[in-house]
Amino acid sequence: MARLRAAGCVFAEDEARLLMAAAHTPAELADLIARRVSGIPIEHVLGWAEFCGLRIEVDPGVFVPRRRSEFLVSEAVRAAPEPGSPPVVLDLCCGCGAIGVAVVAALGRAELHAADIDPAAVACARRNVATVGGHVHEGDLFAPLAADLRNRVDLLLLNAPYVPTSELSMMPAEARLYEPRIALDGGPDGVALHRRVAAEAATWLAPAGRLLIETSERQAPLTAAAMRSGGLHPEVVTDDDLKATVVIGSSRAGSVR
Repeated sequence: MARLRAAGCVFAEDEARLLMAAAHTPAELADLIARRVSGIPIEHVLGWAEFCGLRIEVDPGVFVPRRRSEFLVSEAVRAAPEPGSPPVVLDLCCGCGAIGVAVVAALGRAELHAADIDPAAVACARRNVATVGGHVHEGDLFAPLAADLRNRVDLLLLNAPYVPTSELSMMPAEARLYEPRIALDGGPDGVALHRRVAAEAATWLAPAGRLLIETSERQAPLTAAAMRSGGLHPEVVTDDDLKATVVIGSSRAGSVR
């Protein structure tokens, strides 16, 4: 614990407990501590992250799910259609698949599809998504999806990168050095992928489907404008405790709430 604290780990006591539980021998513990002290994210050292009460596998070089994204999950669950046939959930830019898996776990049943352009993320997501019987596709946004998903998606979830390119250098070293740039760089104003998804979302959503995008409070107006340009009606919701912002878009066929 002292070594972790000296290295700047804010939650040294909790991390020490996790590392001790993960190690089978003193030598293995020493190796885990050395990796963490070198700056590698605790999730990459352990090989998993806790998210919405679930243990999600996270491989080295794959984006680590943030706690604030639990707000996106809770809002997706609130926006889910009334009980009936299993809802269709689509998790774009899925990374390790944490958000889609957490939504399905909360709903109890759903047809889950997830997609990411990064092969390392896809390999990791396939293991996580398999636990809820979902499907993972490799490719750029909607490109790898089957045409029969059009007009069937009840919940379209997006936690795409939204850090403006010029601000990447200000991110914590754990993110800059150990997570792929493609999972961090949101383009000149941070909402480049939001615009691309919002422009096509209406053709994939079911009549009363919802598009939910995690964004920042500062960028929420830009994300909302992207949804309006795509023919959706946006609502901005926030969680002060998690410092999280989500924009929810609906079609004219259904209201957001």
